[in-house]
Amino acid sequence: MTKTAEREQRERTRRRSLFAGTVGNLVEWFDWSVYGFFLPVFASSFFPLEDRFALILAGFTIFAVGFFFRPLGGAVLGSYADRHGRRAGMTLTILLMAGASALIALLPTYGQIGVAAPVLLTLARCVQGFSAGGEFGTSSAFLVENAPRGRRAWAGSWQQVSVGAGTLLASVLASIMFATLSDEALAVWGWRVAFGIGAVLGLLGLWLRMAVPDTEAFTRTRDTGRVVRNPLTTVLKEHPRAALRVIGLVAAGTALVQFWFISLPSVLTLHTGVELRSAQFAAMLGLALFTILQPVSGYLSDRFGRRPLLLFFAIGSALSFIPLVNTIGQTMSSVLVAVSVSAVLLAAYAGSLAAVMAEQFPPEVRTAGISLPYGVAVAVFGGLAPVLATAMVARGSFWVFQAVMVVLCVVSAVVYWRMSETSDFAQPRPVAAKGFSIDEPLAGLD
Repeated sequence: MTKTAEREQRERTRRRSLFAGTVGNLVEWFDWSVYGFFLPVFASSFFPLEDRFALILAGFTIFAVGFFFRPLGGAVLGSYADRHGRRAGMTLTILLMAGASALIALLPTYGQIGVAAPVLLTLARCVQGFSAGGEFGTSSAFLVENAPRGRRAWAGSWQQVSVGAGTLLASVLASIMFATLSDEALAVWGWRVAFGIGAVLGLLGLWLRMAVPDTEAFTRTRDTGRVVRNPLTTVLKEHPRAALRVIGLVAAGTALVQFWFISLPSVLTLHTGVELRSAQFAAMLGLALFTILQPVSGYLSDRFGRRPLLLFFAIGSALSFIPLVNTIGQTMSSVLVAVSVSAVLLAAYAGSLAAVMAEQFPPEVRTAGISLPYGVAVAVFGGLAPVLATAMVARGSFWVFQAVMVVLCVVSAVVYWRMSETSDFAQPRPVAAKGFSIDEPLAGLD
């Protein structure tokens, strides 16, 4: 095979891998997000509560419990992917996520089996949280390691694009079903159809992932005998500051994503009385804008560096969050303005995220290094954000939630300011195989 043919073959493989990683991840996050959007219509099937606040709060508590299984999934499945390959890890995560969606779709209600219904719902969400914890780090490493030199953030941004697209697809489905089905139909069988669609889509993601090879970075690690027996222990012993840095990188972004794009419709129906359908549609449009802008953000991150984009997000969000929330009234337009501004800021964060986290760790522990601290941050800050927002609305103290979000933005801004720039723009150095994969860490290591 000539060098030209070899390069063309490598480029085709890279495109296939990018597509498989992106679509598979989209399916994962569709399955994960359906719960948040359909919670207002199925919560009464699992909780014998009359009070609307208590009903939504109970549902979001299970939502948060699922998040707390993400660190465990990150530790176990991230280590599995570092030992057995990125493709093997991604195949396992999508099987777990789709299987749990199928279980939720078929669950009996509280009226049929009593307290076993919410218990089984909680167990299914724990499995989904476990899967999501391993998915993010594994797919991030897979996409970034398949990227050509100088385009790691752009390639990694498709991880977040697929997160946004999967969430958006779930949001579109919710908006269509809310607009076309009666309240009774939604409560009885509509939400089950949504979870069933997620289970079926999982088969598509599984097929795509099984059809692509593993990354060259992992292959070289395996062939040179650098596979680590216990990647998680290695991360905690040799890269503790990098792991803590990932938590700081993610804290504000994950909380704001969960608030603006997942829990906002439910929270606003309680806080301002805005109609659920209108709030859902506005959040969907904001999520679409967030998703579309991420490759642009990834390109800018590769061109100008990670830190400027991340600082723009953190400082802009700290200054705008309270004014934006307080401008929301009972109209869809007021919700749309707020979520659109937030979408622009969050896109600057998400476009750099996969690359900057991957650049903190060497390939032999990269997936575990990303997965565990990312899972911790998402569990604590992303999982609790909807619970805190709902609880503070119920208490008439929503200002407390607003203050917490601003503090998180300030903390993340400090982390961004103090970290080393890791992009090729600022840290050029030779990379094996003409930059087709990251074989060595770049900067910011301990």
